[in-house]
Amino acid sequence: MAREIPAEKALGLLRSRLCDPNFAFKALSHSDDSNYSKLKFLVSSSITEACNNSILLLGPRGSGKIAVLELVLSDLLQEYPDMISVIRLSGLLHSSDNCAFKEIARQLCMEHQLVFSRMASFDDNSQFMIAMLRECGLAHKTIIFILDEFDLFALGKQKLLYSLLDAMQSVTSQAVVIGVSCRLDADMLLDKRVRSRFSHRKLLFLPPANEDIQRLLEHILSLPTDSSFPPDYAVAFNTKLQNILADERFKEIISTYLNFDSTVKHLLRYLFRAVSYMDLESGMLSLENFKAALSNIQRHPKLECIKDCSILELYILVCMKRLEIKEQNSYNFNSVMKEYKSIHDSVKTSDYFARNVCLRAFEHLLQRELIGFTDNRGQNHSVEFTPVKLLVSFHELHQGLKSYGSCPAILQQLMDRQK
Repeated sequence: MAREIPAEKALGLLRSRLCDPNFAFKALSHSDDSNYSKLKFLVSSSITEACNNSILLLGPRGSGKIAVLELVLSDLLQEYPDMISVIRLSGLLHSSDNCAFKEIARQLCMEHQLVFSRMASFDDNSQFMIAMLRECGLAHKTIIFILDEFDLFALGKQKLLYSLLDAMQSVTSQAVVIGVSCRLDADMLLDKRVRSRFSHRKLLFLPPANEDIQRLLEHILSLPTDSSFPPDYAVAFNTKLQNILADERFKEIISTYLNFDSTVKHLLRYLFRAVSYMDLESGMLSLENFKAALSNIQRHPKLECIKDCSILELYILVCMKRLEIKEQNSYNFNSVMKEYKSIHDSVKTSDYFARNVCLRAFEHLLQRELIGFTDNRGQNHSVEFTPVKLLVSFHELHQGLKSYGSCPAILQQLMDRQK
């Protein structure tokens, strides 16, 4: 069997880390002020002190609510292997009270090796759940109920939530209810009778701060310096990584991406794409890998349209941009033609077309929605005299000209002068 190349092994390791949210959130769980520490304290104290509790994990999708919860449960199952029973429900699947009670009964039977009856009624399953809460409480065993998409359980009559929270009022029961929702007002959806039995403990999952992002990147992308990699390669890889992380250009790339989407889930997806661009010959990550991943992820429909334009249409777009820079707020086709003629007269280009050809190109730009009328009334008037506006930003036009293979040099020069 051929020996695995260190670069390929490193690429496989980084990809496996980026596919494991639990590994990523370990870097953000060391602080006493982290949601991991707070959630673990609340649940572990409920287990050790034999008390009931209810908690809501709130935040946008992809912010790490489930990942942190799984990390906490994994640690607690190792610390208290015989004192925890976990029941998982999803509002997408079990928002019906009858379906939810049946699923709870099925999981409890499986957990405690009991026979589950598919024919049991709603009342039978409800009474069974209450009885199991009592028995587990007497046996000093905590049942943890995880209600994903918690806000969907708050629809309808909320029988499940009421029965569950009401049963937890008993001194003999021992349970923790953890609701997970992307709605920040999830607790306000509860009926008064349910809300009065809820603990009103909430953990808010916000986008990570810049220091947390830096720590996360180092945690995920650094190679271990143990015997699994050649020492020289691991040291060189980590040194190159530190140089990239300290580079202002890299910080600008990450900042641009986070402005686009600040959730950890999508950041991991972006990093996976960047890592996949790693050159296996050098075996090192480079700044270009992250640039390529950013340009690949961010779609620019306007840039794609500019690439399909003709040379004449590019001239029209540049003329309109020059008119805007000259603070000529209102202009039409005739104004654009005057600017086009002035460019031709100043540099004597060979790219000079007849007025009727220019008008067809102008109409094509209107159809492509790279330019548009300043108001809806323009659709009922002659195109030549109707005020228009450019629907492409300076940056998009400049980048579009750069990526255009046969773009006339004069257009690039005109745009560069306007910077």
